Amino acid sequence: MKKYLIYTVPNSRTNEVKELGVNVLKVKVAAPPIRGRANEELIKLLAKHFKVHKSSVILLKGLTDRKKIFGIGINE
Repeated sequence: MKKYLIYTVPNSRTNEVKELGVNVLKVKVAAPPIRGRANEELIKLLAKHFKVHKSSVILLKGLTDRKKIFGIGINE
């Protein structure tokens, strides 16, 4: 499992994943940060970006913070 630092931008116009550096991503999410909707959308977006199942994307730290740490199970 690889760890990634994710900077999130909720309430964006579009969903977008941008790589800022090694294991650092900036992710724009259209969903609002209400009742975990932005986190759910973020997990779907990361799973699609890394081509893994949603269950392979785990939020490790930053449930309510814009700066989050995700563990992503990537088959190497």
